[in-house]
Amino acid sequence: MKRISAFLATATLASMCGLAHAQSDFYRRVTPPNVSEGGAVGAAVLVGRQYQGSDESRVRVLPNVEYQWSNGFFAGVMNGIGYNASTRPDLAYGVRVTADFGRKENRSDALRGLGDIDPRPELGAFFNFSPAPSIMLSSSLRYGSGNDRKGLIVDLGAGWSTSISPSLRFGSSLATSWTNSNYTQEYFGITSDQASRSGYAQFAPGGGFTDLRLSASLIYSITPQWSLVGSVSYSELLGDAKRSPIVRKKGGASAVVALAYSF
Repeated sequence: MKRISAFLATATLASMCGLAHAQSDFYRRVTPPNVSEGGAVGAAVLVGRQYQGSDESRVRVLPNVEYQWSNGFFAGVMNGIGYNASTRPDLAYGVRVTADFGRKENRSDALRGLGDIDPRPELGAFFNFSPAPSIMLSSSLRYGSGNDRKGLIVDLGAGWSTSISPSLRFGSSLATSWTNSNYTQEYFGITSDQASRSGYAQFAPGGGFTDLRLSASLIYSITPQWSLVGSVSYSELLGDAKRSPIVRKKGGASAVVALAYSF
């Protein structure tokens, strides 16, 4: 049961960390291997940045709910709504609909004159493989973000975890995102109209790898159902994204403390 609790806590925390970037990145199983149906609820306190490239901090309290049915369908705040076609515990692949939550101009003075990026649904697919019980390789594709609905994101990541004691587990992950020019233009570019309103110079970034993320977490099983999770992560902007006029800080850390309940 502690293994189940730790797994669900990890999935819940990972989803919450995804929300820190205002988007869902990878699909994560809500249930551990050999458990076909179940869910998790949780809440977290997250300390991060106002937007990617910001030097201002932002503190939020974030809820999360995820559920997976035995027939492969799933729904949740961060996993989105979709279908996992695999019945193997070491493999997950399928399709889903997620959300890009956009960005408000009033989030920071540095964004003044750039306008809002509206929330959009994203159509996507995912493929995860676990070559060993402690290792997970993840990938996802998401399309439809941005005001023009043409943003494309491909996420690639690898994670590792191990038990320190029967009630304590350590995990780490490394991930990166490749985005097309439509996405980088929306989130890091400056059009002629935006330049006239904001005072920034025009900037037209191309597609490419936009960031690299490293994280470490500790999961403590309070009971078989309740878990406490703590995580720290560091992200570094890459390519044209880091050269954007709105970038005040190319790299930054974030932290999460979360409480999760599995059912």
